[in-house]
Order: sequence, then structure tokens, then C-alpha cells
Amino acid sequence: MKRSSYRRFMDGLRNVLMYIAIAIVCLLLIGVIGYIFVRGIPNISWAFLSTKPSPRSGTIGILPDLLNTLYVILMTLVIVLPLGVGAAIYLTEYATNKKLVRIIEFATETLSGIPSIIFGLVGMLVFVELFSLQSSLIAGALTLVILTLPTVVRTTQESLKTVPQSYREGSLGLGSGKWHMIRTVVLPSSVDGIVTGCILAVGRIVGESAALLYTAGVAHNILSLAQAVMPNTPGSTLTVALYMYASERAEFDSAFAIATILLILTFLINLAAKIAGKKLRKN
Repeated sequence: MKRSSYRRFMDGLRNVLMYIAIAIVCLLLIGVIGYIFVRGIPNISWAFLSTKPSPRSGTIGILPDLLNTLYVILMTLVIVLPLGVGAAIYLTEYATNKKLVRIIEFATETLSGIPSIIFGLVGMLVFVELFSLQSSLIAGALTLVILTLPTVVRTTQESLKTVPQSYREGSLGLGSGKWHMIRTVVLPSSVDGIVTGCILAVGRIVGESAALLYTAGVAHNILSLAQAVMPNTPGSTLTVALYMYASERAEFDSAFAIATILLILTFLINLAAKIAGKKLRKN
């Protein structure tokens, strides 16, 4: 009887502690997001979103930074998703040397923990100097490809591993080839992991500033997509602009407004990725 009462007490205590932990996490999240929104939303206006900064007139606009952020996201995802998903498919479905696979997995996990400023230094030496791309959005995007590639590879690989082996054997038993089996059975069953990798990559891209300071520059230039992929076309993203306004100019109202826009942009991109994943699963 005493043992049963003790177990009930411990179970109740464990539940209480878990609820307290959940409440603390939720309150912290709501507090941070709420504070950013309260400070940022009053400073957002159409002029703020649709113009470029002008030191002569003293106006602050983030249109170049917003466009450059979208360009960097697009260029990075176009390169990193095929590379990351393809590498994960090879490691999971084709690679036969298990020792080599373990080494590659350890290397990707190690790269995921390296500070982004180191990637920025490598990007500056390789893409900016060695490949003569100069400070440009394409140099920043290529640096972010290296930075986000380990995340995409590992999330996709773990998702591929969750597909039951019986699915593969059944498809092969019906006469499918290796690639046909992967394309029609394995990949549709692991769409959630691929979408998760895409969302994590977007979050890392949107929130990155250190690597882009070394490779993309801080210029507030309004560029077209065709110009963005060319060398020697520097451009500032929203995170870089936030850093500059907050640390260099002490304009915290503009910094909080940019932070609010970053949160909204990240939410919209993640929502679009979720919707795309659902449609792919239905198909």
C-alpha cells in the first residue's frame, strides 16, 4: 500500500514538473515574441517597407534588404536542397561502405556545430578571393550552402531511415528498379523529413549575419534577380541591416521593426513549406 502511494506521488510530481517546464518554455517564447512585436509593429510603415535608406534625407527604408534576403534564400535553397537530398539518398540507399558512411555522418554532425563566423571566413577566402566573386549575394549564398548542407543531409537521411524496409522489398518484388523504388516509394514516405530540413535551412539562412558580413557586404542596393547572381554585386540582408542599425547606429526602433519583419517572413516561409509538404504527400 505504501509503495503504491509512493508511486502515485512520484507520478504526480513528475507530471507537475513537466507542466511547469512546458509553461516556462511557452511563457519565454510568448514573452520574447510579444516584446519584439510590441516594440517593432508601431515602427513599421509602407514607406519603411517600400523605400531604400537615404542618409541625405534621413529616411530609413528596408526594401533593398528585404529583396536581398529573398534572393539569398532562393539561391541557397536551389543549390542546397538537390545537393543535400541527393547526398542523403546516396548515403542511405546506395553506399555499401558502412565505415565511410559513418565517417561522413560524423563529419556532417561536426560541421553542424561549427560557428557561422568560421564559415564566413572560409567563404571570404574561397568565394570572394579565390573565385573572384568579390563581395556579392552569390558569394553569400554559396557560403550559406556550405553552412546549411549538413543540416539538410542529416535530417533527410534520418527521415529516409524511418521508411520501413518492407516498402523497399515490396516495390522491388513487383519489378521496380532501384531508382524507381526510391522515387515512387521512399521519397514520398519521407517528405516530412525533407520539409523539416528545408524549414531548418530557411531558419538558418534568414537568421544568419556573421557569414554574410564577410561575403555579401552591407550595401543597400536594389538589385534584380539577374543582378543578384552576378559577381561584385554586394547587398545587405535583413539580419545584417538589423545588426548595423542596432550596433552601429543605435537605432533600436528600426532594429525591432526589422526583427518583427524577420519573424513574419520566417513564419510565412515555414507555412508555405508545410503546405507544399502536405500537397506532395497527397500526390
